[in-house]
Amino acid sequence: MKYRFDLLVFDWDGTLIDSIQWIVQSLHFAARDCGLPVPPDTLARSVIGLSLDRAMGTLFPGAGAGEIKDLMVSYQRYYHSKPLGPESLFAGVPEMVDDLREGGYKIAVATGKTRTGLDHALSSTGAADWFHATRTAGETASKPDPLMLRQLMAELDAEPERTLMIGDSIHDLQMAKNAGIEAVGVFCGADSRDRIMGFQPLLGLEQTAELLEFLL
Repeated sequence: MKYRFDLLVFDWDGTLIDSIQWIVQSLHFAARDCGLPVPPDTLARSVIGLSLDRAMGTLFPGAGAGEIKDLMVSYQRYYHSKPLGPESLFAGVPEMVDDLREGGYKIAVATGKTRTGLDHALSSTGAADWFHATRTAGETASKPDPLMLRQLMAELDAEPERTLMIGDSIHDLQMAKNAGIEAVGVFCGADSRDRIMGFQPLLGLEQTAELLEFLL
């Protein structure tokens, strides 16, 4: 894989930051706060990576527009009650990003978070200056629509065959397929090894930082 790619696009939650269990707890809180059935952990994890409105619509298919809005407000209130810091990132991630940048790679993020949520997370973890470009679902389209990837490739002047997506959910891998690019799946986040490998990624890794040995 060395020198096969110019642009590396990372998902955020569950790929660079250890946030999956907190997201599940926040989804549970929102359900209880709005008087709706609490989704099982497996179902809650399955929507991570989607835009928040789409995730809520998937978890609560009978909810109306007003209820979806209330769910989103409750979720965000609870989610943002937990402080973030550099220690929230997975081990080895800061060093990995530094090494990849020094190795000449362009680095980007494609996430289902809102712009406000991503900017807060980047600032809180010390990652605000790491990336050449970022895209959030609220600015484009929710995964697995490939629009985020296409916009990042256009902005950073990268061809699909020279772009690699790295993510922890099947939504990341399906988005990559929809964009016509290769992907690496990591097992430290939302989806199981079996679900991820079912999408036939180029690699499957236990931890995201392991990517370094294949790219440098």
